[in-house]
Amino acid sequence: MLSMMPFGFLFSFITFLGSILSLSSIHWLSIWVGLEINMMGFIPLLIYRGLTMETESSIKYFIMQALGSSMLMFGSLLSFNLSLSWEAWQYHTSPLGLTLIILSLFLKLGAFPFHFWLPEVMMNLSWLNCLILTTWQKLAPVFLLTAMTQSWNHQPIISTLFIMAGLSSLIGGLGGINQTQIRTLLAYSSIGHVGWMTFCALTSESALKIYFIIYTLISICLFANLWTSDIKSFRHIGAMKNENPKINQLTLIFILLSLGGMPPLLGFAAKWTAISFSCIISSPALVFPLLLGSLMSLFYYLTLLFSMTFSSSMTLISSNNHQTQNLPGSLNIMLTPAILIINFAGAFLVLGMISMSVDFI
Repeated sequence: MLSMMPFGFLFSFITFLGSILSLSSIHWLSIWVGLEINMMGFIPLLIYRGLTMETESSIKYFIMQALGSSMLMFGSLLSFNLSLSWEAWQYHTSPLGLTLIILSLFLKLGAFPFHFWLPEVMMNLSWLNCLILTTWQKLAPVFLLTAMTQSWNHQPIISTLFIMAGLSSLIGGLGGINQTQIRTLLAYSSIGHVGWMTFCALTSESALKIYFIIYTLISICLFANLWTSDIKSFRHIGAMKNENPKINQLTLIFILLSLGGMPPLLGFAAKWTAISFSCIISSPALVFPLLLGSLMSLFYYLTLLFSMTFSSSMTLISSNNHQTQNLPGSLNIMLTPAILIINFAGAFLVLGMISMSVDFI
């Protein structure tokens, strides 16, 4: 994709640079600048094909991100008015400013109660842009949220964030039920995972790092498989446009089950990490709404599995709106076992590391 787009690698570099600038900054002004650079680099990637639907999604994305940046700047100005300092992690700050900053980060993440824009934007994007939107674009906001909660221990706000994390997971589970468009389903799945990331941000930075790395790894495997298969919807299940459709179907369903947290796959290890750290640091009861949302997500993934297994008359509808971009046959053959090994062997590896760390603590 990037090789087909003029200055594609330049815009990708700008996108990554903006996030790194925000994460390495200690002043609100430079954090805001980094988020703006990230947005300005990502928008050209959204509209590179010139399709009307992609342009519409990019406009929606721009409006929501601009609104989030405005809230972030206004909140930081309120904090500056109280302390006369742009330093981000100082203890004395305005409660209203802190609230606006947190809401701006939730808006940029697409978490509850600002989740409504993510499915609308993601449903018309290419697979690579979906991958960037659900992984890299969450990096700076979620780790900024972690730094804020560790620096400012306002208990009412922390309690509210726990509630919002649980509601994000529930929205992600409920919204994905009865979805036929795969991009929309994955958008709601991303909302649910943002709830888990927020919970990890409130309990342990180590748990957040492990969860984010595992989620990113599973997402890369998933979108690589979807790009290879050129799938658009779940309207019919059974046939895929590639050289090994049955193998790719099996690989796809294992990735989806891993994303839903099915044991003993890699996604289960991520959720087990969050639960383990929550039992050590906070109340285990706070995990209940997150688990309920994950069970609903796993339900529609298992429904898909049963449809693929027991229905021979159904077919997977492929996208005919653009030219298929299949990977070379040799690379496709190498991709499938690599994905399966990552999901199975990686789960036992991570669980072993978690048990060792818990015993150490």
